[in-house]
This record gives sequence, structure tokens and C-alpha cells, in this order.
Amino acid sequence: MYVIKFGTDGWRGIIADEFTVENVRRVAQGTADYIKASFPNNLTVVIGHDCRFAGELFAENTARVMNANGIKVIMAKGFVSTPMISLGAVKYGAALGVIITASHNPHTYNGFKLKAHYGGPSSPAVIDAVEKAIPETLSVTLASHEENIKAGMVEYVDLETMYVNEVESKFDLKAIADSKMEFAYDAMYGAGQNVMRRVFPDITLLHCEHNPGFDGQAPEPIDKNLSEFRELIRVSGDIDCGLVTDGDADRIGLYNKEGKFVDSHHIILLLVHYLHKYKGMDGKVITTFSATNKITEMAKAYGLEIEITKIGFKYICEKMVTENVLVGGEESGGIAIKGFIPERDGIWIGLTLWEFMAKTGKSLNELIQEVYDVVGSFAMGRIDLHITEEIKQKVLANCKAGLYTAFGNYKIEKTEDLDGYKFHLGNGEWVMVRASGTEPVLRVYSESDTDENATKILEVTKAVLLS
Repeated sequence: MYVIKFGTDGWRGIIADEFTVENVRRVAQGTADYIKASFPNNLTVVIGHDCRFAGELFAENTARVMNANGIKVIMAKGFVSTPMISLGAVKYGAALGVIITASHNPHTYNGFKLKAHYGGPSSPAVIDAVEKAIPETLSVTLASHEENIKAGMVEYVDLETMYVNEVESKFDLKAIADSKMEFAYDAMYGAGQNVMRRVFPDITLLHCEHNPGFDGQAPEPIDKNLSEFRELIRVSGDIDCGLVTDGDADRIGLYNKEGKFVDSHHIILLLVHYLHKYKGMDGKVITTFSATNKITEMAKAYGLEIEITKIGFKYICEKMVTENVLVGGEESGGIAIKGFIPERDGIWIGLTLWEFMAKTGKSLNELIQEVYDVVGSFAMGRIDLHITEEIKQKVLANCKAGLYTAFGNYKIEKTEDLDGYKFHLGNGEWVMVRASGTEPVLRVYSESDTDENATKILEVTKAVLLS
């Protein structure tokens, strides 16, 4: 029997290997058992899928299992983004939302994400309960999807239009359209493509076609994956800002007018600056252990409470559900803001920044300079070390034992171990080592004053770790 384990953001597996109809049915049964035990008076679930291969097949099989357990299914028409499912769970008052997606993983993968009734990632406790309830084999008898539709157990709804209506009600889209600024959007062949085509049909659109293979490129919105979009912006010379979202449109990538990638650390700072300084909004700022220290500096400068969590948006979401949170964001591009559901949403965050530019008439570079005027300039670095499990465990043991006292000429002044090991090097510089929980990979992060220095810290740290 294949043992199904949920990671930081759902269960993922290679299609037709681990991610099969049989295993999806097993996960659906565990989810159904959780719903029946925890929401006996609300046997309703919202289900959808993104643009990946066989998404509709897996979504329908999930629905069939839910129906066999007496749970009504609110089913999305066509492919949808993860934020659409989260919003749908709220709008339809469902016990849970399920989206079939592997997010930014390569096209060979698919996945199963659980979304809570409040419109964000399910808590670790819920994930644990579902995981424990997954049976070895399925014991319920499944009717066909068509039979369930006729029986009234499946209701198809237009979650995309619901989401577009929400966008139109919360953003000054006219100000963006009339700003005389030029914008571009790269969907990476993902689930955000139709929304942006509907909202801004006249902007420059790239990879906004249905292509389940993502043209061979994993739909992760990081600079190394976006050479075509980056070049389009540089050659054009007229595009003021480029927005990118991943396969299920919950993560953001961003480019300035020169085609330079703007990382999530800067995006989080821009959001805090806009929402508090310009719009007068208050609330706690929450970010994860691998984010820049400048976020803490800005929060303190503006008199806002700051909290650092473990890595994973689910830890941010838990706080957003119960507290007054202004901005919550992580290094990997998952960001949420006050005034919407507690969910990562690349399109929502991108439109917030476009509105910021349009309302002020300022370029992205000018707004980033405003951020630097508050906290100073900085640069971030990251490399992933693909190593053997033996070397990975040796490095972690050395970190835990405190055996590293310096990386090259960088002396370690203080160490934190909230989630991985962050070594403070003085003058605001640091390097962090964190292991992947699912593969023999060490992720190494750094912060310094320039890109060159951040890269230098990574290089000397790598040399020490692998020596």
C-alpha cells in the first residue's frame, strides 16, 4: 500500500505513479470522514481543479467519493485557481474546499489541497486528522458522476465569475486602466489566465493558453523560470510592471520596467508601506523565518506589531483567522492582506501593487525607493544544495551541535533555530540553512546590502557546509 503523506501544502505525487485515481479516492474518503466527524450539520464541500493533466478526472472522482458519503458537492465549472476555491468555501458556507493542483511543481505532478471553511489553508491539526483517516482501501460503493448530478448531489457553479466580481468590487480597476501605465501578465499556462484576460483584456498577456504540460517549464514564478517574460519586458521598453502567477495562481512574481525581478521581500514591504502609510490601515505584520529583517524594521518604524512564524503559509493563515493582520507573507511568494480571505493570492497582490502605482503615478522603482527611505536598501540570496541524505543529516547535526562558528571571514554572532538555523553575521547580514522535509536538499538563504554580497555569503557558506 502506498502511504499518503501531506506536506506543507497538501499531498502531491507523480501522475499515474503515486497520484492515481485509486489513491485520490482514498484521500477523498479520509477527507469525507473528517467532514462527517467535524461538520455533521454541514455536509457540503467545494471542489475544483487547475489546468493540469487529468484534473477533471481526479476532481470528479473526489466528488463521487464525497457523494457516496452523503456529502453534497459544489463543483467548479472548468479550471480554477486555489484562491477561487478558498473564496468559494466562504461564499457557499462549505465545511471544506478541495482543489486538485500541484501548484508550482512540474507538469508530471498533481496534488490534493484542503481549504478551510474560513477561506485559507487548513490547519496542521486538520491535515493530520485527514491523513490519519485515509483508508488502505475504499469500502463505499460509488455511483457515476452523472447519476450524482441527476440526484442533486452535485451542483456546478461559476467560481471564476464569483472571483472576478470580488476583484471588481475591491479594486479601482478604472484607475489602473486609465493610468497611462503599461502592464503585462504571464500566467505560466496556469489557472489565473482567464481572470486577467477578463479584467484587463488590453494588457500584454503571455502564456495565457491551456497547456497542461506548461511547455516543459515548472510553473514556479521565480526569475530563472521566466526568461521569455523578462526578455519581453526588456525588449518592449514600454511595460511599467510585469506580474506573474504560478500554476494555481496563489503565488506571485514581479518585474520592474527594466525587466528586473522584484522578490517577495520587497513586495511585502511595498504592501505594508501602501496599506499603512497611504491607506491608513493598521494591523499586525506576519512573516516567516526566512524573510528579510527589513520587514521587522518597517513594522517597528510604523508602530505595527510584528510576528515571525515557521516557514509555511499555514502558520500565517492561523494568525489571520483569529487576529487583526495587515499583511502576512512568506519568502516563496505566498502573500495575503487585510480585507480579503486569509489566503495567498498572486493576482490579488499584483492588482494591489498596480493600484498603488496607478493611484500615486509613481513607478515601481520610485515606490521601492520610498521603502528604502524607511528601512535602507538590501538584497536577498538563495541556493538549493542537492546533496545526499547522508551529507544533509551531517550538516544538520553540525548546526544543532553549534559546530559552525564562521563561514569564511564571516563570524557567527548569534544563532536562531525557529525553523532551520539562522546565523547572524553582524551589520544586518545573515545566512540560514534549512532542510527540505521530503528530499535530500538543503536550502540556504542570505541577506546583505547588495546582490553581490548576498551571493558571496552563499558561496562561502556552501563551501564550509560541503567541506
